[in-house]
Amino acid sequence: MGRRTIHFAGRVQGVGFRYTARNIALQYDVRGYVRNLPDGRVELVLEGSEPQIDRVVEELRRKMSCFVRGVTMQNAPATGEFDQFSIRH
Repeated sequence: MGRRTIHFAGRVQGVGFRYTARNIALQYDVRGYVRNLPDGRVELVLEGSEPQIDRVVEELRRKMSCFVRGVTMQNAPATGEFDQFSIRH
């Protein structure tokens, strides 16, 4: 089990990015959250198996590619702090 924090930059707020991320994440065995950041980026935190995390990120990047101009990722050990996937406000 791993944890990945991903920051998406571009025109990613106000375009349904968080809801798309949630709908994709709910199809996989991952937990975590997605939220808008004050600087205009979107933060996605996922915990689960690496293949499941990879699938969520790949599908989200594919579906939202026209809005994304940059992506940064950081891997870490899973903390187990999440019991579901949610949108944070």
